[in-house]
Amino acid sequence: MALKITHECINCDVCEPVCPNHAIYQGIEIYEIDPDLCTECVGHFDKPQCQTVCPVDCIPLDPAHAETPDQLLQKYRRLTDLGGVTKA
Repeated sequence: MALKITHECINCDVCEPVCPNHAIYQGIEIYEIDPDLCTECVGHFDKPQCQTVCPVDCIPLDPAHAETPDQLLQKYRRLTDLGGVTKA
């Protein structure tokens, strides 16, 4: 499932640069996450980097975009042009 940023966001700017998929962007009021690009860092890291660096813990799972770990891995492969090739 993709992540989302809640209104507790303080716009500290630490989450955007750590996102390997460039899914985080500045919205009208707070940072936002594009669910089509968010893989919860599957394929890149063991834990979502935005959650790791967020000082106010405002990046929960987004129940509106539920995905299994396999679906997240497939999204990662699609976004990185790996298709069915497993990263060594």
